[in-house]
Amino acid sequence: MASWFERQLNSHQVQLVATAVVSGITVAGLIYGGQAIRRQARIDELKASIPELNEQHRAEQLTNFGAASPLPIAAKEDDHAAALARRAQQGDYDEELIDEQLTRTSSFLTAPRFRTLRSSFVVIVGLGGVGSHCTSALARSGVSRIRLVDFDQVTLSSLNRHAVATLADVGTPKVHCVRKKLESVVPWVQWECFNEVWREDHGERFLGGWNRGQGDKPDYVIDAIDNIDSKVALLKYCHDNHIKVVSSMGAGCKSDPTRVFVGDISASIEDPLSRAVRRRLKILSINEGIPVVYSTEKPGPGKAQLLPLPEEEFQRGKVDELSVLPDFRVRVLPVLGTMPAVFGYSLANFVILEVANYPHDVGARKSRDKMYDNILANLQGSEERLVKSEGQDPLGLRIPVTRDDIAYLVEEVFRGKSVISELSTRLALVRWRAPNGGFKINQDWQGQKSSQVRLDELVCVTKEEAIAHEKEVLKGGKPPEAVYDISIVERVEKRRLEDLQYQRYR
Repeated sequence: MASWFERQLNSHQVQLVATAVVSGITVAGLIYGGQAIRRQARIDELKASIPELNEQHRAEQLTNFGAASPLPIAAKEDDHAAALARRAQQGDYDEELIDEQLTRTSSFLTAPRFRTLRSSFVVIVGLGGVGSHCTSALARSGVSRIRLVDFDQVTLSSLNRHAVATLADVGTPKVHCVRKKLESVVPWVQWECFNEVWREDHGERFLGGWNRGQGDKPDYVIDAIDNIDSKVALLKYCHDNHIKVVSSMGAGCKSDPTRVFVGDISASIEDPLSRAVRRRLKILSINEGIPVVYSTEKPGPGKAQLLPLPEEEFQRGKVDELSVLPDFRVRVLPVLGTMPAVFGYSLANFVILEVANYPHDVGARKSRDKMYDNILANLQGSEERLVKSEGQDPLGLRIPVTRDDIAYLVEEVFRGKSVISELSTRLALVRWRAPNGGFKINQDWQGQKSSQVRLDELVCVTKEEAIAHEKEVLKGGKPPEAVYDISIVERVEKRRLEDLQYQRYR
């Protein structure tokens, strides 16, 4: 065996093969080593070429879909405007030019108030027709720090109502579209853009201090969202965290600018979006204290209505998948392009006056507390009479209903009208049906007597109708179907089913 190894080692052919292998390994090592060195050098060179993040060199977060926020290809004019804006935002801009551009606003507000407006910080959530016009007005009026929050992109169908978007902006994020366009008008304004969906768990990031949470808190938040779930979540977050907020109700299907008002949400009427938001907020124990822009224009024959989905979409099933994001509307909302502008400028006007402490009147809340107290007292008396009619002692009887419950039932469930006659004065609440087991008193706790009436048993009627209803239905033993027209019975059932849908938000 040893002699075989000796022969192989002394073999000239084997020696040539070994030499070739060693040489190949050496050359490969040199090649790969050289490539690694060059690759590392290029990486170091590339890293060195990346500037530090600052106002001139910004980094954008990924969208909710995990992609980079697409930015439009800038024209030369846009490049010039962007370069000017970068310098202006760093202080390289003549203050006298700013004063001259804003001289009409400063003259109106006077110098002290105008300085307050110039130093303010405002957040706008939603950059559609309402939000874009609102943002444009705020920036042009002197607000120097603006944060924009919107997940959506500019679409062709939105150009009829958007404040600044053009055909070239279709497909680009709304937040960047608005910022870019307004930088060419007010280059000194500083912007923070979030191309994201409003989410309550990100509330601190969206509504926190300026400079990504390091600076002062916003002076005002403007809600221009058209999705009910997101709108309610935003308003509740602001309410719970004591952040000033003003909200836009529905501009869709509206056409009369003289019917647009600013007032407390409790006073908003004839607005389906306002009614839905108000009802959801009441379920969350928020009854008032949120200013809103709303329209009192009534729907009518020949006026625009929410368009239904085509029948073929329902036949395909899974209609919710047609929306851009889960829980967002999928039906087409007709919009006259002028009305979102009216709403947007109303929002901006309100915030400017509020921030600058300029004297102005805001529609008062819908104060009907005295009426609610009377309805509650009448309900208490009705329950006592019903208990007494069955031979029970009503002394000390209490009912599990509060004034807030009364307000919710009257205003939200029954629209402030009698379910029988649709009259809106001298209202009362009464049981709709007599319970099968009679009007029993709950005495589970010693010394405490309470009625077993439930909110879903009550209907809104006039006082006169309540007396007749108590006599014929609750004491007389007749079913409502034997007393009232079928349309009234169906109306009661419709209101009850509608309220049942809202109870899931409690």
